[in-house]
Amino acid sequence: MKLLTNRWIHIVLLLGLLLGAVYFSNAGDRWRLEMQYLVFDTLNQMHPREKSGDVIIVDIDDNSLMKIGQWPWPRTVIADLVESLSAMDAKVIAFDGLLAEPDRSSPRFVLESLPRDAEYQTIESKIAALPDHDTVLAEAIAQSGIFVSGFTYSSYTQFPRKPHLTKSILAAPAVKQDFLGHAARFKVAASFLPQLEEVAAGNGSFMAKAEHDGVLRRTGLIFTDGEVLYPSLNLESLRVATGETKTPIKIGKNPNDDANKIDTAYRIIIDDHSIPVESDGYLHVYYRKFSEDTDYISAVDVLKNVSEARQKITGKYVLIGSSAEGLKDLRSTPLEAFQPGVEVHANVIEQILQGKYLLRPNITEVAEASFILIVGILIIALAPFIHVLALGALCAGLIAAAFWGAGYAYVEKGLLLDPFYPALSVFAIFVVSTLLTYLRVESEKHQVRNMFGHYVSPHVMKDLERHPEKLTLGGENKDITVMFTDIRNFTTISEGLSPQELIHLMNEFLTAMTDIVQSHAGTIDKYMGDAMMAFWNAPRDVENHEREACRAALQMQAALEPINRDIEKRAAKEGRQPALLQAGIGINTGLCSVGNMGSRQRFAYSTLGDAVNLASRLEGQTKYYGVNILIGEDTADAVKDFAAIELDLIRVKGKTEAVRIFALLGDESEAQNVSFKELKEKHMQMLRAYRTADFKAAKQYAQVCADMENYGLEKTYMLYVGRSEDLIKNPPEEEWDGVFVAATK
Repeated sequence: MKLLTNRWIHIVLLLGLLLGAVYFSNAGDRWRLEMQYLVFDTLNQMHPREKSGDVIIVDIDDNSLMKIGQWPWPRTVIADLVESLSAMDAKVIAFDGLLAEPDRSSPRFVLESLPRDAEYQTIESKIAALPDHDTVLAEAIAQSGIFVSGFTYSSYTQFPRKPHLTKSILAAPAVKQDFLGHAARFKVAASFLPQLEEVAAGNGSFMAKAEHDGVLRRTGLIFTDGEVLYPSLNLESLRVATGETKTPIKIGKNPNDDANKIDTAYRIIIDDHSIPVESDGYLHVYYRKFSEDTDYISAVDVLKNVSEARQKITGKYVLIGSSAEGLKDLRSTPLEAFQPGVEVHANVIEQILQGKYLLRPNITEVAEASFILIVGILIIALAPFIHVLALGALCAGLIAAAFWGAGYAYVEKGLLLDPFYPALSVFAIFVVSTLLTYLRVESEKHQVRNMFGHYVSPHVMKDLERHPEKLTLGGENKDITVMFTDIRNFTTISEGLSPQELIHLMNEFLTAMTDIVQSHAGTIDKYMGDAMMAFWNAPRDVENHEREACRAALQMQAALEPINRDIEKRAAKEGRQPALLQAGIGINTGLCSVGNMGSRQRFAYSTLGDAVNLASRLEGQTKYYGVNILIGEDTADAVKDFAAIELDLIRVKGKTEAVRIFALLGDESEAQNVSFKELKEKHMQMLRAYRTADFKAAKQYAQVCADMENYGLEKTYMLYVGRSEDLIKNPPEEEWDGVFVAATK
């Protein structure tokens, strides 16, 4: 299998997993959602929300039914319950249920059931004088000022009825339109009797829709019939509890909502509560378990006004619900398979009061996809180079990190991060990468490395791994950039060092230089004692190879500074003068022959050509001119924006034609330096004067340049001063062209 094919397999696999991280999460892929639910439910079970102590449930339990009678109770009993709760200073009373039909035990219904005999006329008049039970309850509700009625879905469409709206929900037109299109929708509502609903301080929906597996993890806070937005029973309870019945419920765009914020798109505002929701008005419920001893109180105890009841009720959000068999509304939640529905409302109110929310904004999907991308690239990159057991340990560690991170985000930030899919993706990438590595990379690399260990450059090795057919003598003509480096006064430096110290120094120098060359996409050709040869644009193509070579040269000069500091420290400890390193670098660009050269028994990847020879000559001339880096004219043309100045027109040894040489002093930023621009201007005036045989002017300019120079060109300008003085005394022939003949290499 070819490397290119393997790469495409990796790319397709990674893209497919990234697509699944974003698309299938929104598309509702069943197995993916079920795995998410399993993780989120487990986290909720491991880290349930703490109790707030602000909510109490008045329970129509079996004990209450036994002592008061079967349900439904007369509305007068419910009126007594409302009055008792009001007298106990409840903050709000929310009824989790319906009183949709008139009370059949009311006097008017009793009258309808009496025979029309004369003997019952006296009883009829007395019964008719009794107050209507629904009227009694309506008065109790109105007087309390804190009662919140509820409504839910209805399938009875013959006489459709809209719920009574106690207070409009305020929202900008665009926001309202968004919620009208996405919020939970109902056609017909089943609600309280109109005379009860209209006097209630609030009216909200207790509709609930579980996930596809039947578990209620989210609940709607906003509902709509397509025309109007209605609040949930929870929101109305919070609104009424503010004590101001005119307090509005506001919906607005989250002002902090952007790609970098860990939040939802919308906020529901009630008083000082800012509730994060999505455009469908749903909220993730952060559950805790409720205790019958501390979170519930029997309705009969409230009616009897026991002291314990008052202590539990005062200042609390009161929810009226039922745990009696046959009456309770059971829901499946992450914490319990059968949990009373009233506890769902209690959980929602509590978490809003605590400001503790579970959020799954878009950024969570971005985080999951980023984890898959980064870890996937890491595993794919490492697979060919490390043992499968080490890679497996790394994979296991990353999977564990994903689950730990999800738990941390859940507890500390309330974020619902899905670790399962990223962990599954990491494992899939590990399996595929390992398989491909063992089928192709490991066997092929092992063979190539055993046969051709004499190749030094990693770029050459990679090229051979891709194209084993290149393992023959031969090459190609290619435009490349060649670099030669050499340590100046190496003989003097080596005389003061022991063999071990000398080897250590050379290893330190060549390692630093090699790292720089390879970091700039260069290929190391060979080491020659204290010298090194490298080239660019072979075997792999390198865009702007001239610039890469020049940047490497500048960085190599800078890299000598820490090496020399270490040399100074060692010399100071030994009480001797330090032998500091100085390197001369020659760079040239041109057409060369590059490829496998040598014999059939042993060959190396190298390059030959006139451009290579000139690069070597330029390195040798750095000593004569006293500069660190000399570059040829073709190289200089490719880096015109660098800080480089033409140094001379010379005829090097072994060549008949003169070449222009340039001193490389810095990169683009240095070229913009005012001092460099001033020096370059004077320098060019010196060259023009020198080449037009105006040697007096050339000498003056050289002296001016020497005075203003801070780039290490003092020796160069002293050379021009000396040349100008000699030529003034011994004028050249009229055909003089300003070419300097280099007598040495």
